[in-house]
Amino acid sequence: MGKQPHILLIYTGGTIGMIKDVDTGFLKAFDFNSLLVKIPELRLLDCSIETISFEEPIDSSNMHPKYWADIATIIGTHYSDFDGFVVLHGSDTMSYTASALSFMLENLAKPVILTGSQLPIGDLRTDAKENLITSIQMASLQIEGKPVIREVGLYFEYKLYRGNRTIKLNAEHFEAFESFNYPNLAESGVHLKVNTDSLWRPKPNSKLVLRTAMDTRIGVLKLFPGISQPICEAILTSKLIKGLVLETYGSGNATTEPWFLTLIANAIRNGLHIVNVTQCAGGSVNMGQYETSSDLKLLGVISGRDITTEAAVTKLMYLLGENVNHKEFKTIFETSLRGEMS
Repeated sequence: MGKQPHILLIYTGGTIGMIKDVDTGFLKAFDFNSLLVKIPELRLLDCSIETISFEEPIDSSNMHPKYWADIATIIGTHYSDFDGFVVLHGSDTMSYTASALSFMLENLAKPVILTGSQLPIGDLRTDAKENLITSIQMASLQIEGKPVIREVGLYFEYKLYRGNRTIKLNAEHFEAFESFNYPNLAESGVHLKVNTDSLWRPKPNSKLVLRTAMDTRIGVLKLFPGISQPICEAILTSKLIKGLVLETYGSGNATTEPWFLTLIANAIRNGLHIVNVTQCAGGSVNMGQYETSSDLKLLGVISGRDITTEAAVTKLMYLLGENVNHKEFKTIFETSLRGEMS
């Protein structure tokens, strides 16, 4: 018998840790140390669990890179003492946090599983218990004393996804997340079924490195028919942003209006990193496939291929924060660093 896996549960906030205030009907955070009282089933798991809570639980709508750094630092500080980490988080920005953590935790070789719920833990029909229990089980999975999952995952409603491949797709269903461009890492049915071929394989014997210097001077511009020149001008000529995620149509197509292409060309010449990401939930940017994207390719727009907007935003922050050399920026962005793009 090997030793029991030791799991650290990090509570940041979110619906999963809420209870209804009887007087007001509003949701408020409950003391997470009473977790074992709320979910006695946790005692049945074949692992030991410790918990750390943010002093002030935050709604995930208020999530910010400084909190990402806090989560990454907690993981870094306790990395050698635990076999796996489960981060409880509000679902609204969970895909952003999962993506950010994948970049911040360089050489990660243990499971970091984010989960949450659509209904509070005290609710009769809550999805919180299953999500939490199975996330802890996923983080505890070992073969010959080594963790099976060695990356940042997101677990919700019977499926474990690669965190930086997810988007929140539904605000009302228990099945809130989807990963359109990458297979599930595992599924929870009668048995836990792990999709071994899809798992990330970290570099062997590499030390965990924290990369928490995220530069938030970026923007997202979603194209739409009739988008006006002044709006695009305001964004593309701004001295305040260093990186821009351009959400285009289909496989990376954009208007070929001369004013638009001129703005893009000038912005890139002035040092703005522009990443082309599709507005479609699934599929990939393929610049040059159609005439409406070949100009962008020629101008030096970065191809986001099949990256999600969430991962593109956090990858931009990460590379800018790391002061990546301007000449190499495009090449590095177009390289899959943590399995975030195919």
